[in-house]
Amino acid sequence: MANEPKASAKTEVQDSQKAKKPGFFSRVGGFLKSCKGEMKKITWPTPKQTAKNTGIVLATMAVVGVVVILLDLFFAQLISLLNSIGG
Repeated sequence: MANEPKASAKTEVQDSQKAKKPGFFSRVGGFLKSCKGEMKKITWPTPKQTAKNTGIVLATMAVVGVVVILLDLFFAQLISLLNSIGG
């Protein structure tokens, strides 16, 4: 007994970590379980709120689209004017 080599502390720690690490399917199951718990915490908007928010987004997109078109027309006219002056 006295002559037996002792395992290093590092090897013992590594062996205990390997024994404690859960398997792949156990980790995936835990992940899915936590996802389900988080989904229960979400407060979903009512259909009325969703329709209102959709309308706001569409109106904002229309306004931004008009601004972009107007800027495009303005710069196109400006470039045409500069080309006619220079050429």
